Formats: sequence, structure tokens, C-alpha cells
Amino acid sequence: MKQLVLFIKRRKTFFVFLAGFACTLLLIYPFNKVVSYTSTDMYCNSCHVHDHAEESWRLSAHVTNKSGIVVRCIDCHLPPQGDGYLKAKAYHGIKDLYGFWFKDSTDYKWESKRTVEKAEEFVYEASCVKCHSNLYPATISVKGADSHLYYENHNESLSCLNCHMHTGHYDPNYQHAQNQSFGDSEKPQVLHEESTKIEAFKDFTEQIPGSSVSFNMIAISGGEFKMGSPDDESYRRKDEGPQRNVKLSPFFMAEIEVSWDEFLAWFGQTASEGRKEAEATLAEVDAITGATPPWGAPDQGWGKGQRPAITMSHHAAVQYCRWLSHITGKIYRLPTEAEWEYAARGASQTAYPFDGTPKDYSELSFRNKWMGVDITTIGQYVTYKANSDCKTQLPDVVKANPFGLKNMHGNVAEFCSDWYSADTYKNYKEEVVIDPKGPAIGREHVVRGGSFRSDASELRSAARSYTQTKDWLKTDPQMPKSIWWYSDVSHVGFRVVCEVPDTIEMRQ
Repeated sequence: MKQLVLFIKRRKTFFVFLAGFACTLLLIYPFNKVVSYTSTDMYCNSCHVHDHAEESWRLSAHVTNKSGIVVRCIDCHLPPQGDGYLKAKAYHGIKDLYGFWFKDSTDYKWESKRTVEKAEEFVYEASCVKCHSNLYPATISVKGADSHLYYENHNESLSCLNCHMHTGHYDPNYQHAQNQSFGDSEKPQVLHEESTKIEAFKDFTEQIPGSSVSFNMIAISGGEFKMGSPDDESYRRKDEGPQRNVKLSPFFMAEIEVSWDEFLAWFGQTASEGRKEAEATLAEVDAITGATPPWGAPDQGWGKGQRPAITMSHHAAVQYCRWLSHITGKIYRLPTEAEWEYAARGASQTAYPFDGTPKDYSELSFRNKWMGVDITTIGQYVTYKANSDCKTQLPDVVKANPFGLKNMHGNVAEFCSDWYSADTYKNYKEEVVIDPKGPAIGREHVVRGGSFRSDASELRSAARSYTQTKDWLKTDPQMPKSIWWYSDVSHVGFRVVCEVPDTIEMRQ
């Protein structure tokens, strides 16, 4: 009897185990089927219907290559199996389904997704390394090997995307090589023979000799103002104070940021003088030199013409001013930080020279982030994150400020001549500081103004920033790195100032 009971118990246990095993198989099979199906290119492309995804992938080196290997969507956009694959798949799947069901893909700003910072959120370094395990194949160039060595020594701050952003999705405007033809023009031009003569302190149009390019200069009367931001200004930073009373002499300032037309006039006329990449030397300081060809496409494929020139270094901007001074017979230079802020304020002492406060417009505000922002007013005067389509825009899309200057607060941030210090204002001891020029020495230079990618909080007249030379040259493959072009920044340009000639009588 006991043996019979024991047999029944064992048999029952066996059937329970068998049933459990069968149920497990029944669950695992459809689960794997679902995982497999939702990992296909067809399924990915059924949701990711935006204009560039599938077409640019099929044109990329991940599909169109000599080996015939096709790199699938999940090979880049999910980590390898065993490296958090299912967790990442669930996270991205839920996020994508939410967007597919509750959002309109035509409203997405796809250009903003095509940046290294955004791409790193859904492209996995481990997946890149899994396929590209040999960083030094026999076919690699010397510069490529140098770049990969630099990556290995700095992989805590670099990713494969820094150099190979468009490998998985083809971009016809992207070029990862030295651009020897950059700046070439086949258009016939009527060249200016002489620059404009300044005969009075009033607005004038400068003509660049030897080119067809001209640009407007605005007469900015001298005056006093409070430099920096008050303690109660929203989004204020410590380096914006304490406020100081500043008095400035009159000066001329360019109506718009230096355009590609203007910058390429310098690049073309000085091409024979600076074609070998080398470190700047003391002998070069007072020389007029020209830039080496850039690496890739400095205009990012957005277009040149009257759009602001970008990706040049602070050194290149200074050399441009020296060249412009030489050929026009005037004194052109970068604005001091004080001149820049005075001109941006347009006689105002509020955060902006137009109606509204930073809290009204900033997306850092919880309310604005979820309820939206009325950009009717700010959008008339500034090209910034909310209205730029994530790229530079032509200057005529905005109105001028009270002094007649366009996009002082946006489109691109602008170099100043001053060295940067967080304590600059603290070190001004005078009751009224006259024509301040910043610290005598430093490592980085002041950058002022917001850009096409800036939140409204960064557009304030008093907001300060600075060059970040090391970070802005991370992916430059040249040894030594370029002194002319920043490989990793596209939101900074510059605007010129012209000093008033001593021959001009200033009438108060």
C-alpha cells in the first residue's frame, strides 16, 4: 500500500513537472517569436517612418559595401546579447510605442536627433566594438590609426559616434576627410577695388577689396551701463556678477555675424599663406596668415552665403580681423565682452531687449515644458532652439534690436577678445570701469550670446560662456590638431567691431 501511494506521488510529481516544462516551452516559444519578430528591420521601419531612417540606412556603408554584409537595425540600436539586450529592448520599445500611438511623427524635429549627444542615447558603443574588434586593420591610413589610438586613450570621453556619426545612416553632406575644395567658387564676381572710407560717425557699408562681398556696420554711441546680471535674475550664474558700472567709448559693430561670404573672402585670398598645419608660433602673432583646408564640411551641409560662418577657431577669427584691418586700412577686431553686452542690451537693463522674462520662455520651467511656450515675441528677434530647426538660419528672418543689430542673442554664440575668468567682475575695483578688456592672461576666451541650439535661459544679455579648446578638438585626426578649425562645435561664430578713426570728430 505504501509503495502504491509513493508511486502515485512520484507519478503526480512527474506530471506536474512535465506540465510545468510544457507550459514553460509554450511561453518561451511565443516570447522568442515576439522578440525575434520585433527585432526585424521590417518591424523597426514600420514605426520609424521618418523621412531619412530606412533610405539613409540602405545607402550607408552598413548595407552598401564590398563585403555584402548587412548590419541590421538592432545591431547598432541595441546592446549585444547578454549585455542588457532585453532590458534595453523593453525600454526603447515602450518609448517608441508611446511615440507611435500618442505623437505625430511629422511634428518631430528630426534634425535635433542627428547629433552625437542624442545618438549616444540609442546607439551602443558595445555593439560598435563587437563588430569592429580590430581598430588597426591593414587598410587603415596613418591618420586613421592615429585617431583610433587617440580614441583608445580617451574612450572615457569619446565614443565611436564622434567620428563615425553617419556610418549607419548615410549623409551626402558629411565628409570625414580634409576638404581641399572648400571655399571654391565658380560664380563670376564684380570685385570691389577699394574699401569704404569713414567720414563721419554713422552707419556704413564696408566693401572688402578684391571680392564682391560687403557688409553693414552700425555706429554704436558710447555710454554707461550696468554690466552683469542682478542677483534676482532668473537662471543667473555666479560668473555674471557682481554687477559693475561700465563706461564705453563709441565703436562700430557689424549688423550681423560674420557670414560665410565674408569669411570665405579671407579664406580664398590667404589660401597660399597658411596651407601647412602647424602650431602657432610667436613669429605668427603679427602676421596675416590663412587657414588650412578644414576637415569635413564646416557648414554642416546647412549652406553658406549669408548664414553665419561656424566651426572656425578663436585663432582663425583673430586672423580674419587682422586680414580685414590690413586690406581696408581700418582697425577691425573682436568685440570686448563689455562692448558685446552693451550692444546686445540695446540700452535695456532687463534680461532681454524685448518683452518677456527668461521664465516666460525657458523650457527649463516645468510649466513651460509641459504646457508649451508662446514664442511670438522672442521668435521675432532670436533664432534659437524653439524656432531654428536645429541649424543656423539666414539673418533676415529676425528683427534688429534697438541698436540695429541682428541675432545678438541667437543663431550662433560669438567670440569676444577677452580671456575668460569666473571672477572677472570681482576684479574690477573702480566705481566706473572705463573700456574694460578683461583679464591680462588666461587659457580660454569669452563666448557670448546663445545659438540655434540654446534654451531661452542662455539667451540673456548677461549670460557668459567660454571656449573649450580641448573638448572642441576631440575628433580632429590631425597631429598636431588644427589651430584653424574646431572639429566638434558648430554653434559658435563671431561678429566684428571697427574702431572709430581718430580723424572722425565725435559730437556729443
